[in-house]
Amino acid sequence: MNRSFIDLPEQMALLPDIVASKYLTHSVLSGSERPPRVALLRASTTIEPAGARWNVGPVRDLVDVAIRRHDGDRAAADAWLAPRLHATLRMTRREAADTGLWNFLALVVAPDYVLWRHKGHTKEGERATADRFVGVHYKQTFARLWWAAEMFRDGDDYEPSCIACGNQDVLNTMLRLEVIDHRPTARAVVRLLEKGVVSTGRQVNGLATAINAAASTLVYDVVAPDDGPDSEARRYWIDEAENASPAPRDNLPFGPDDGQVPADSVDVLVHRFTELFAEAPIRGKEKETTTPMPSEGVSLDKPYSPF
Repeated sequence: MNRSFIDLPEQMALLPDIVASKYLTHSVLSGSERPPRVALLRASTTIEPAGARWNVGPVRDLVDVAIRRHDGDRAAADAWLAPRLHATLRMTRREAADTGLWNFLALVVAPDYVLWRHKGHTKEGERATADRFVGVHYKQTFARLWWAAEMFRDGDDYEPSCIACGNQDVLNTMLRLEVIDHRPTARAVVRLLEKGVVSTGRQVNGLATAINAAASTLVYDVVAPDDGPDSEARRYWIDEAENASPAPRDNLPFGPDDGQVPADSVDVLVHRFTELFAEAPIRGKEKETTTPMPSEGVSLDKPYSPF
C-alpha cells in the first residue's frame, strides 16, 4: 500500500454529498492539497454491519496496482480495475446506489487515483472536475467502473464488461441510458463491439441515440425477455466475501453466479440494433474507419487483453 495512506481506516464508510462537495476546493481538484482526511472521517458514517467486504485495504491495493500497471495509458486502467473493484466491493445494487460510499472512496481512500486518472487541462488549469469525486454513477471515478462491471457482465463472466470498459464512449454514453439496465440490451451492445459493427466514438454515440430513441416504441424486455439475475446467488456471492481471496491480478475474478443472459434474447437485439445502426444518421459514417482515436481508449481492431 502507498506509504502516504497507511493511516487509512480499516473499513469503508459513507460520506454525505453535501460534506464531500464542501471540500472540493480548487487546491484539492488540482492536487496541490490533499482532502482534509480528519474532517472527512468525522463527517462519515460507519457501514453496519461491518464485514470483510467493506475492508479498505484490498481496494487501496487494487488502486496502487492499477496505477503501476497503466501509468503509460490511464484509460486502459478502466478495463483492468472495473471487474476487480466489483468483485472486491461485493454488494447489492441498492447499496451501490448510495453515493456516500463512492464519495468516501474518492476523497478519503484514493483521491490520488481520481487525479491520476482524470486530471486534465481545463479553463481553470490542470485539474480534475468535481464530478469525478462527487457525481452521478456514470461520471464518478469509482462508481462508473463498478456499475459498468455490474451492467455489462454476463453472470459470473466479467469479460464483456472489460470489452465495454475498453471503449471510453461506452462508459461515457451507454452507461447513462436506462435501457442498459436490461441485461440483453447491455450484452447486445458489447456483442456489436466484439463484431466490429461499432467502435469509434461517433459510432458508439450514434448507436446509443438510436437504441434510446427506439425504446420509446420498442419494449426491449418484451422482444428480448430476461428473467433477471438470481437474487439468492447474488446473496451467496456477497456472503462469500468473508472468506474470499484478493481479486487476481493477472486473471479475471468471478462475479456472482446469478445466471447468464439468455442467448436468444441477445441474438434478437443484436439483429435489431444492427438495423438501427445502419439507418442511424451518423455524420461521416461512410468515411470512418473502425479504429478509435488514440484518446478514446483501446482500439477494437487489434487483439486486446484487459489483464
